[in-house]
Amino acid sequence: MTTRKELVQALRERYRSAAFGDRIKILDEFVAVTGYHRKHAIRVLREDVATAKAAHTRNRLYDEAVRQALTVLWEAADRVCGKRLKALIPMLVDAMERHRHLDLDPVIRTKVLQVSAATIDRVLAAARLHIDGQRKRRKGVGTAIRRSIPVRTFADWRDPPPGFFEIDMVEHCGGVKAGGDFVHTLTMTDIASGWTECVAMRVREQMLIVEAFDKVATVLPFAMLGVDSDNDSAFMSQSVFDYCKGHGLEQTRSRAYKKNDQAWVEQKNGAIVRRLVGYGRLSGIDATNALATLYASSRLYINFFQPSFKLKSKTRDGARVHKVYFTPATPCDRLLAHSGIDPAIKEKVRTQFNGLDPVRLLQEIRLAQQTLCDLATHGVRGDEPPTKTPGVDVFLKSLSSAWKDGEARPTHRKQPAAKHWWKTRVDPFADAWPVVEGWLIAEPSASAKALMERLAAMVPDVYASKAQLRTLQRRVKAWRAERAQEMILGRLLKPVVVAAEV
Repeated sequence: MTTRKELVQALRERYRSAAFGDRIKILDEFVAVTGYHRKHAIRVLREDVATAKAAHTRNRLYDEAVRQALTVLWEAADRVCGKRLKALIPMLVDAMERHRHLDLDPVIRTKVLQVSAATIDRVLAAARLHIDGQRKRRKGVGTAIRRSIPVRTFADWRDPPPGFFEIDMVEHCGGVKAGGDFVHTLTMTDIASGWTECVAMRVREQMLIVEAFDKVATVLPFAMLGVDSDNDSAFMSQSVFDYCKGHGLEQTRSRAYKKNDQAWVEQKNGAIVRRLVGYGRLSGIDATNALATLYASSRLYINFFQPSFKLKSKTRDGARVHKVYFTPATPCDRLLAHSGIDPAIKEKVRTQFNGLDPVRLLQEIRLAQQTLCDLATHGVRGDEPPTKTPGVDVFLKSLSSAWKDGEARPTHRKQPAAKHWWKTRVDPFADAWPVVEGWLIAEPSASAKALMERLAAMVPDVYASKAQLRTLQRRVKAWRAERAQEMILGRLLKPVVVAAEV
């Protein structure tokens, strides 16, 4: 490309000033060398340099003010992709202006509302650039309950009304399970709207699943109609079976070892649970309570302010699969647009949405994530939180520059490695060091090599080879540094003590 540009610059003036016959020869040679089409070659050689530069000058529509506004909205949306943010911007701007978190200039507001998803990704590229085992199911013969529950695959869902949930459990064991009871998350995803509820459970137990169903039923804006689970023994149990039968819920299950049958909830396990909680190890009642606190705020933030994709169609052409998705929308928007939802329920959902503050919810999520990070890293809660929590205005101001600090979620920050303070080898001078220390006190200037020769003469069976000389040199160096520190600190502290006495 550089050679072609140099050739164009060299021939352009000759071509313009040449006669008709010479132009044909120059054009023939130029087309043969560059491979350009003849008409394109004529345009290139006739083009004015000033006009060409002006034509390539890009008129930027979105300036720095728009970039700053998009950055704040992106942070307030928990760093979703451009397509999801595009769908969220109108309601997010309205909610933030309603709660007086945002005051955009009318021109900037118009540009922010009309920006495309591709432009959003391009504008936020610099900020994103700055940021930097599946376990097999236990073998065994299927129970009578499992055989009595019908199988439902991914293709069998068709277009169900709101109320049919796929359910699954996520174990927070920190990777490979080494044994013990760990906190679990019960994830429930509605097929029609994508509405997701997460419940923290102390252990994996069937009665806790029944209690979780009751808890979710009380906060759902619509009624539960059915549940679809995998073949986990906790779901294929008498308690869950009786609960579904007693409450009129349609219970189905997926095929064994076919996770794609539960694609809806499996996607939420990564996009919601792991994104919020991370992969730390959580156990105990404190971790369960902290996780429940996180889900109390995140359920509102996710279902009202987090657009998600929903599959519209899927066609296969040989090995190629072409998928078409609906425009990203929040679960709340899908409920309001669904014809099967009662108008009174829709009005209740709208009222709840108008009273929610997305920035405050995000701040509560970050505080809960910090508590979970302390529990996963140290096994105990961190320092007690300050008596006065920073206000929403302070948190809002930090969103414009939060990308400079890297990862915003405490549960996903890289934790410093533990300092290696323990010894891995037996101390060769464990018995002889008191003797060596006595020699050092008597002769402070004695070298480690001379001390090693004395030890070799005293205990030839152990130190005859003098292989421990380097270890002794380090030990003597540390001893002298400690003595020097005591002398210096003693001199520094003496005037302070005297002054205090006076």
